[in-house]
Amino acid sequence: MKTIDFSYFIERYNAGEMSEAEKKWFQKELDGNEKLSNEVNLRRRTDDVLMNRDIISLRNKLSEIARKKETDVPAKSPGKQFYLKYVAVISGLILIGSITLFSGKKLSNKEIISKYYKAYEPPSAQRSVQTELNTDFILALEFYNTNDYENAAVHFKKVLECNPKDMQSVFLNGVSNFEDKKYPDAKQSFDIVINDNNNLFIENAEWYLALCYIKTDDMEKAIQQLEIIYEEGGIYKDGAKKIIRKLK
Repeated sequence: MKTIDFSYFIERYNAGEMSEAEKKWFQKELDGNEKLSNEVNLRRRTDDVLMNRDIISLRNKLSEIARKKETDVPAKSPGKQFYLKYVAVISGLILIGSITLFSGKKLSNKEIISKYYKAYEPPSAQRSVQTELNTDFILALEFYNTNDYENAAVHFKKVLECNPKDMQSVFLNGVSNFEDKKYPDAKQSFDIVINDNNNLFIENAEWYLALCYIKTDDMEKAIQQLEIIYEEGGIYKDGAKKIIRKLK
C-alpha cells in the first residue's frame, strides 16, 4: 500500500487553504497520529518564526533610518518634533506595504507548480472504476505508482486502443504525459475527459488543464480555466482562487 506524503496537506492545512471536506479528512488523520500532529505544529511554529524574523528585520532597518535622521536634525530645531512624527508615519506605511508585498507577491509558473501541485494518486487496481481489468491497465498503474510515467503512458494507450471511452485511462494517460513534460499530449487527454461530460474525472482534468497552461506560459488561458474551476466550486476551488491571485 502506498504511503501518503502529508507534506502538501500540512502546508494547505496551516495556510487555511483546505476545503471543509479536506479539513475534516485531515483532522481525522491527525486524531491519534502523534507524529503527524507534531509535524503540523513544528511547521506552523517555523512559519511564524520566519515571518516574524522578516518583520523584525525590516523594523530594525527602519528604526536605524529614523535614528540617523534624528541625529541629522539640530536638537533645538523648532521642526524637530514634526519631522520625527513624519518619519514615524512614513516608516509605518513602508512596514505595512512591505508586509503586504511579502504576502501577495506574484509568483513565477515554476513557483506556482511547486507550491500548489500534488501528483494525482490513482486508486489501486482493485478499487478502479473499471469493471474488467486487463494486464495493460495493471502494468500502467504499477509504472505510474513508481513514477515511470513514460511506460505508464505506453500501457494506458494500449488500454485505450481497446476501450477509447475508458475515461479513467484517458485521464491517467494525460497525467502521465504531464509528468513526462509532454504537455500537448496531456492537454489533448484532459480535453477529451472534460468534453465527455459524464465521468468521475472532470474536476481533476480541468485542474490539470489549467496547470498545463501554466507550464507552457499561456497565462491568459490558465486564468480563464482557473476562473471556471473557481466558479464551479469543488475540490480545487480554493487552489484556483489562490493561483489566480498570484497570476494577476
